[in-house]
Amino acid sequence: MPKQFDLLIFDWDGTLMDSAGVIVDSIQRACEDIGQPAPGERASRQIIGLGLTQALQTLLPDLPADDYPRLVERYRHHYFGRDAQIPLFEGVASGIGELHASGFQLAVATGKSHSGLSRALESSGLGAWFAATRCADQTHSKPHPAMVLELIDELDADPARTLVIGDTSHDLLMASNAGVASLGVTYGAHEAGDLHPHAPLALMDSFAEVHAWLNANA
Repeated sequence: MPKQFDLLIFDWDGTLMDSAGVIVDSIQRACEDIGQPAPGERASRQIIGLGLTQALQTLLPDLPADDYPRLVERYRHHYFGRDAQIPLFEGVASGIGELHASGFQLAVATGKSHSGLSRALESSGLGAWFAATRCADQTHSKPHPAMVLELIDELDADPARTLVIGDTSHDLLMASNAGVASLGVTYGAHEAGDLHPHAPLALMDSFAEVHAWLNANA
């Protein structure tokens, strides 16, 4: 069966790395550090995938503008104190290497900063497999289509043969806005009910299912 896709664009947090819990905890601790009530887990998970400042502004819209830089600093303090120990989801380390060996071009589109993704790629050992990356501090944040469109342009890919894989509604809406197909995963930050409205080709409950689906259908 001929391949449908040449370029696979992965989200990072909640799709490849099991970081949603640490992100939520870091948000809650940062809010407490500046004297704000800690937001609930559901609300905190909903903003995962956005660029950090945009995410915090969405979560705390009534916070005075001058307080956001301090909140960002406190979030980074808590997150970067633990990020090197955050594991990949089971099967990701071998699966990404196998997808690369199968001839797919691989890329990352993430709400992380460029420095944060660089740390994650180094600590995980996955950096060698990705041909290109885009981060929220390099271009427009999700769900704007810029990350996808810029990766397609950089890698000279065909939008009709490009697939976005992500765990949040922001990922899938980004794909839709860019006019490319998407695959949703339910083991990260957002629930299946958040993903269904954006018409992914399928929803996967583990990375092993993602890998199997790509081998059979991509």
